[in-house]
Amino acid sequence: MSFIMTVEERQQFLAGPHVGVLSVASGDGRGPLAVPVWYDYRDGGQVSVVTGRSSRKALAIRASGRMTLCAQDENPPYRYVSVEGPVVLEELDPGERLAMARRYLGTERGDQYVASNPDPDRENVMFRMRPEHWVGVDFGKGLG
Repeated sequence: MSFIMTVEERQQFLAGPHVGVLSVASGDGRGPLAVPVWYDYRDGGQVSVVTGRSSRKALAIRASGRMTLCAQDENPPYRYVSVEGPVVLEELDPGERLAMARRYLGTERGDQYVASNPDPDRENVMFRMRPEHWVGVDFGKGLG
C-alpha cells in the first residue's frame, strides 16, 4: 500500500490554509533556517510568502535563491506536502497582503490584522516559489 499523494491530491492539500514551515539555507555555518509562515498556493501555480524585506528569512532566501515549504495536517491520520524550488522577489501588492490575512484569519479578523499592522514604508515583500520538487504523503490512504 502506498501513502504517496497523487499530483491532484498534493495540489489540493497545499491549496488549503495550513501554516507552513519555510526552510532555507542560512549560509552562516548553521543548519537551515526553518520558520512557520502563512502562504498561498493555487493549483498549478506558485507558492507565495510575505515577509519583511530585511528579515533574516528574506536575506537567506535572496542569498540562496531557493526555499522549501512544508505544510502538514497534525491531526491523525497525518498528511503533509513539501515543495522546493527557485524563488523570485516581488514588491508586495497591499491587496495580496490583505487576501493572505483573510485566508488565515477570516474577513473581519484579517481586516483588523492589516489595519493594526500597517506597512507605510512598504517593508513587506512577496517571495514566489515555483515548485520543482514535491513530496506528498497521506497516512490515511487505505484506511477504511
